[in-house]
Amino acid sequence: MKILVTGAAGFIGCETALRLAARGDEVVGLDNLNAYYDPGLKRARLGRFAGFPNIRIVEGDIVDRDGMAALFAAERFDRVVHLAAQAGVRYGQTHPHAYADTNLTGFLNVLEGCRHGGAEHLVYASSSSVYGGNTAMPFSTAQATNHPLSLYAATKLANEAMAHSYAHLYRLPVTGLRFFTVYGPWGRPDMAPFLFTRKILAGEPIEVFNHGRHARDFTYVDDIATGILAALDRPAAPDPEWRGAAPAMASSDAPWRLYNIGGSQPTPLLDFIGAIEAATGRKAEMIMRSMQPGDVPATFAETEPLTRDTGWRATTTVAEGIPRFVAWFREFYRL
Repeated sequence: MKILVTGAAGFIGCETALRLAARGDEVVGLDNLNAYYDPGLKRARLGRFAGFPNIRIVEGDIVDRDGMAALFAAERFDRVVHLAAQAGVRYGQTHPHAYADTNLTGFLNVLEGCRHGGAEHLVYASSSSVYGGNTAMPFSTAQATNHPLSLYAATKLANEAMAHSYAHLYRLPVTGLRFFTVYGPWGRPDMAPFLFTRKILAGEPIEVFNHGRHARDFTYVDDIATGILAALDRPAAPDPEWRGAAPAMASSDAPWRLYNIGGSQPTPLLDFIGAIEAATGRKAEMIMRSMQPGDVPATFAETEPLTRDTGWRATTTVAEGIPRFVAWFREFYRL
């Protein structure tokens, strides 16, 4: 198949593009290589595509309506994996328009490209942040998501609604995946595993929010990438049991599906830091802070629907994943 991967220079996008190419698909990777975090790391990720003649990189922006229309018209993609986004929960408090531009307008351009370009299936990234003020664990796609706590979460909820409208109006098969705290080699510098590891190795104190009482369903990037491929290979279809009188939250009479994709093994933050300490051989100096605005105390993914429909299940534990991440970090930064 010819597959578009948006955000191909990103953490998850790079790993996904590599796996698609390794199995023989033709991959077109789109990225704008912006400076939200170090573009040098993004270009280094693109260097991983060397040796894969079936990956082509296009430097462009999903916000560019005309450029996106031209790309879809020229390439006629079979399927699309949409991972480009303005990420980060707290960045939205200072740069709200970046979220509207990329996560709303950009996603609309992807939907329009799929609609007019005849794509067979669109898989896109949603987020565990959509659960917002909900504290009922584990998080299930059967639960309502009416109380987002950040603008980022609100835009991801909007993506799910926008996707449903296109599935309903144009019968475009669309699958949304709610990612849960992805980590691993080549990860994002603005995320806790990266920040903690860098500071612990440098002998600097780390800030630990909510006084360390957080728990996260950390999910290794390899597991996320295999889950994306599993979902991509099973185009969304109408749910024959869906009824408007009692509407299910994660399916529809349109070809639209929502799934959680996570490790289903919540790890207390202090245990996660302990795993980094063990992998680095260094003790962390911790400065305890209050919870930050827009944050949530815990996440925990209920993933049985994705397992039932695709056979996918996360297999990498934090005890396995953190040493791999730390080893990559030390090699990449020569520490």
